Amino acid sequence: MENRLEKIKKQLHTSSYKLTPQREATVRVLLEHEEDHLSAEDVYLLVKEKSPEIGLATVYRTLELLTELKIVDKINFGDGVSRYDLRQEGAAHFHHHLVCIECGSVEEIQEDLLEDVEAIVEERWNFLVKDHRLTFHGVCRNCQTKHAEVTPLNPEKTSI
Repeated sequence: MENRLEKIKKQLHTSSYKLTPQREATVRVLLEHEEDHLSAEDVYLLVKEKSPEIGLATVYRTLELLTELKIVDKINFGDGVSRYDLRQEGAAHFHHHLVCIECGSVEEIQEDLLEDVEAIVEERWNFLVKDHRLTFHGVCRNCQTKHAEVTPLNPEKTSI
């Protein structure tokens, strides 16, 4: 984590920003919870545990700065809540997500699945693609398994 934090510090310095203690606390929370897709409020509550003097506005400003510098991606899974996701080191594109419409779980796909689509868009519409986002909404394997267990053939497993 320290290595990643140092790289983020360099990215900030390259853009004439400092890694203030407040920014560092926010980045550390994002690094510690990288798989969680935290909202700004989630980040704030976790930062506040370590640094009680930090305010919500500071966390919001830090997240917006990190988004602007493409250190963090701001995403919305259709629930009206913006979430923040650290960009993978050296990633040319945002990674993709699988969002379960039943339990709300989010799974990441690190592979870039849209290279062919980008080439078609660039050629047909003369549009230079800089980034893309792809989110699949469906039912995760855990929820599918639960549904398979609750069938008319197994009435004792149905819940009332």
